[in-house]
Amino acid sequence: MTVLHQLRRALLKPPSFTQAYGGTRTLTSPYHTENNSTAFIKPDDQNNRKTQGKWLTLPPFNTTINGASLGKNIAGIRQSTGEGNESTTTAIKWVMRCCPQLPRSLVQKLFRLRQVRRKPLESSNSVGDVHASECQVKRVSAKDSMRFGDTVYLPITVEASPTEKTECLCTEEELKFLHDLELYKDSAIIVINKPTGMPVQGGIGIKRSLDELAGTYMRYELSEAPRLVHRLDRDSSGILVLGRTQYSATVLHSIFREKTIGASNIDLKSEKRFLQRKYWALVIGSPRRPQGLISVPLGKVVMDDGRSERITVVENVSTTASQHAITEYRVLDSSFHGLTWLELSPLTGRKHQLRVHCAEVLGTPIVGDYKYGWQAHKKWNRIQIASSNLEHKIEVCNKSSLPFGLNLESGSIADKQPNLHLHCKKMVLPDVSSAIKQACISSSDYDFADIKSLKFDAPLPPHMQRSWDILSS
Repeated sequence: MTVLHQLRRALLKPPSFTQAYGGTRTLTSPYHTENNSTAFIKPDDQNNRKTQGKWLTLPPFNTTINGASLGKNIAGIRQSTGEGNESTTTAIKWVMRCCPQLPRSLVQKLFRLRQVRRKPLESSNSVGDVHASECQVKRVSAKDSMRFGDTVYLPITVEASPTEKTECLCTEEELKFLHDLELYKDSAIIVINKPTGMPVQGGIGIKRSLDELAGTYMRYELSEAPRLVHRLDRDSSGILVLGRTQYSATVLHSIFREKTIGASNIDLKSEKRFLQRKYWALVIGSPRRPQGLISVPLGKVVMDDGRSERITVVENVSTTASQHAITEYRVLDSSFHGLTWLELSPLTGRKHQLRVHCAEVLGTPIVGDYKYGWQAHKKWNRIQIASSNLEHKIEVCNKSSLPFGLNLESGSIADKQPNLHLHCKKMVLPDVSSAIKQACISSSDYDFADIKSLKFDAPLPPHMQRSWDILSS
């Protein structure tokens, strides 16, 4: 509180631009890095910097390819030159890109107190030319659009501001476990194999999430934190993609969004799809057909207690808010125990889509899904397995020694209460890193249909692998 109080007092002082531009601190442009990171980059020679200056100079704004437009082009939705290809960036977004280490609340406060300045390109001969540029430096609002060459100035006191979050400490074992989850990494994305039971995002009662852990320990050479671009339920597992920069995350968001929007126009027989996801699930029962397409609207229903909700199939879309959800499925293997392995390919990305489609449409709820398949689990005649046949497959694990408190060794169909058997097994994703580099060196008319695809395959989690071994024996 003391630091923030001192910062507020400093910010409320009227600025002196004669001194400001005589002792400004300039940041290197973040777009000159090879990996297109928008990271905050400090000058190399800090010993020669003047400390009496009152302003921190951000890099001049560079017009960049709009990330959403690039995502659409990668998805095959062609846009003509000049049609939304240039990014519309507000002043607050530019500050957050250049200074990702600053708390968002502080940046908002700077704009609210009118302590952020902007100088247009055409008015400046040089940063130190006070007489030529002083009258052109004006206050800028958070939502004002940036123009090419605009230079933004922040009070120098922001350098002493506290960081937004305190780093969550990990043991060496936990840190090794976290990095072992990595399946792939390049300049644009990180792909990890999310374990069962680890939450993707923080919330009530959640101390550490993958979002927070990745932001702290998976930045590597970048000062930007990786960003989520899609979700997996806490109890599910498998391939999870994160964008390493704000720009790459915007491109990926657009790709996943266009996948859902254009699902009804997808040629199911075509092998060329810009985004493919395949989940493996063990379900109770067996579908009537070995393969098929599920296409039904889903809606949200609030339960009687008023605090919980669930997703369900909507019968009358004219009276109930809904979203269309499409899933391909095929049988991988059937067991005489009344269980079936399915491969599920969601063509849209709706909340709990696969779980509801299995439980309510196919009538085969996923093993371990007690939210949508509680009645089926009550009626399920559990498998009685002789322990002598599984001694070499099931190992007893000390739960207290597991990283992040996860219980990775139990939850198969041999246990009293199986974990959710839903795993994102495979994914095909456009090479976003190559697309971004190509967009930077080529015109907007470049045909991204030739961009290569990245293919990922995540091994089954321990509890599902044991269930597979049990049913295969």
